[in-house]
Amino acid sequence: MRLLPMVFWLLCLSICDGYRFLGVFPFHGKSHFVMFEALMKGLARKGHQVDVISTFPLKKPYPNYNDIVTIQAPVQLMNNLTYNVMHQLISSNVAKAVATIGGNDICQHLGKPEIIELVKNPPKDPSYDAVLLEVFGAPCFIIIGHLWNVPVIGVSTTSLYPWLHRTIGQPENLAYVPNNCLSFFGSMNFWQRIYNILHTAYFKWIFYSFSSVQDDIIREHFGPGLPSVWELETQIGLILINSHISLNGIKPITPAAVDVGGLHVYDEGLTLRPDLEKWMNDSKHGFIYFTFGSMVMIETFPDEFLRVLYICLGKIAPVRVLMKVPNPEKLPPNLPKNVHTFRWIPQLKVLKHPNIKAFITHGGLMGTQEAVACGVPMIGIPLFADQFTNIDTYVARNIAVKVNVGGITEEKLDAALNAILWDPLYRESAQNLSRRFLDRPMNSMDTAIYWIEYIVRYGNDALRSPALDLSWWQLNLIDVIGFLVICTIIVLIVVAFIVHFVLRTTKRSSHSSLRSKKVD
Repeated sequence: MRLLPMVFWLLCLSICDGYRFLGVFPFHGKSHFVMFEALMKGLARKGHQVDVISTFPLKKPYPNYNDIVTIQAPVQLMNNLTYNVMHQLISSNVAKAVATIGGNDICQHLGKPEIIELVKNPPKDPSYDAVLLEVFGAPCFIIIGHLWNVPVIGVSTTSLYPWLHRTIGQPENLAYVPNNCLSFFGSMNFWQRIYNILHTAYFKWIFYSFSSVQDDIIREHFGPGLPSVWELETQIGLILINSHISLNGIKPITPAAVDVGGLHVYDEGLTLRPDLEKWMNDSKHGFIYFTFGSMVMIETFPDEFLRVLYICLGKIAPVRVLMKVPNPEKLPPNLPKNVHTFRWIPQLKVLKHPNIKAFITHGGLMGTQEAVACGVPMIGIPLFADQFTNIDTYVARNIAVKVNVGGITEEKLDAALNAILWDPLYRESAQNLSRRFLDRPMNSMDTAIYWIEYIVRYGNDALRSPALDLSWWQLNLIDVIGFLVICTIIVLIVVAFIVHFVLRTTKRSSHSSLRSKKVD
C-alpha cells in the first residue's frame, strides 16, 4: 500500500513537468511522416502530451499521443504510384512541385472547420507550449503558432531546401556548399560554382513566386492584417534537420539548425512474421533486400525492365532475394526461385539481420539512412525527386552502385550485383560510414527532444540569429564594401590632388628660380 502514494507522486511529477505540443504534418507523403511519427512518439515517451494533425493517424493507441484532426489525402500514394505517373514526376520542377502540390494545395486544409475551431479556441488546461510543423512547402501553418503566441519548431525530412535557409538565418556559402537539389560533391570547379549560384537563385524565385498565394489563404480564413508568409517564416525558432555531417558534409550552421539525421531509425513495435524470419535465417548464403519504397508499384514497370531484373537476380543464386511487392500476383510469371515476395516487410528488422548482403533501393532518404545505420551496402536505382542526389551521395562514399532505370541492361545490372556482393570495398565502406553516422554525443532522438525543450524553456528567440534582423545588402556587407570603396576613391582623389598640387608648386618654383638666374 505504501507504493501507491509514491506511484501517484511520480505520476504527478511527470504530468507537471511535461509540455503539450501540437504537431502539424498535413502533407500526404508517408515517407515524410515516418520521421514525424517517430519524433512525436519520442516526445510522448518522455512524458509530454502530443496532439497531431496529419493524414496518417495511428493504427494502435499510443500513450500521450492523440490524433486530433485527420486530413484526407487528395491522392492515395501508398503502394499506388505507377511507373507512368512516376515518370511524369521525373520531369517536374522540384521547386514548383513543392510550392504547389506540397504547399498551396496543403494550405487549403487551413479552412477545415476542425482546424479553424482549434486555432480560434485552443485548449486551456493545459494549453499548448509549442507547435511543431514540417518545413517543406506550406509555411502558411506557422500562423497557428503566431496567433497563439507560442514557439514554432520546424522539422525537415531532408537537408534544407534553398528557400528555407533564410527562415532561421542559416549561412549559405554557395562557393563550397551546393544546394541540396544538385549532385555536386567535393570541391566545385568554376563552372559548377556558377551553376550552383544560378540554380539556387532560380529555385528560390520559382518557390516564392508560386507560394505567394498562401498569404491570401491565411487571410481568407483568419482575417486581414496578418503577417505575410515571408514574415511568418522568420518566427521559426528551431529546425530539426534530417541530415548529418557524415552524409551531408561540412557546412556553416547556425545554432537554430540542429542535425538529427536518422531520428526515425528505431524498431519499436516492429515484429517479424515467423515465416519471414525463418526464410532469412535459412538463407545460409545470404540475401539481398529489394524494395522501391512505400509508394511505387514495381509490378507496373516495363516488361523489359522486369525481364532484365528476373534474369540477373536468378543468376546470383544461391544468394536469395527478398522483394517487397504490393501486388505480387500482377508480376510476370517465372519469377526466379531464389526470389521471395512479401506485400509488407518490417524494413529495419530486415536490414539488421546478420544474413543480409545488400539493399536494392530507389534511393529514398529514410530507407537509405536505415541502411547506412545498419552498415548495409546498396544498389541504387533512383526514380524521382531527391533520390538521384541521395544515390550519388552514397556512390561518392563507396557504399553504393548506381543503375539508371532507363536503359537498364543485363550487363549493367550484373556488374552492379557482382560488385556489391563480392567486392569487399562496399561492405567495409558501409560499415565505416555506419560507425561515423552513429558516433554522436547524444543519439538523434535525445538531441531533438533536448532542443525542443530548450526552446520551450527559453522562448522562440533563444537561438535566433542576428542575421534575421539585417537586410540582404547588410548581410552581404554591400553597404560596408560600398562605403570602403567610396572612402578609398575619396582618399585617392585627395592624394592625387595633393600630388598634383605639389608638382605644380614645385614646377612653379623651378620656373621662378630659372627666371631669377636669367635676370641676374
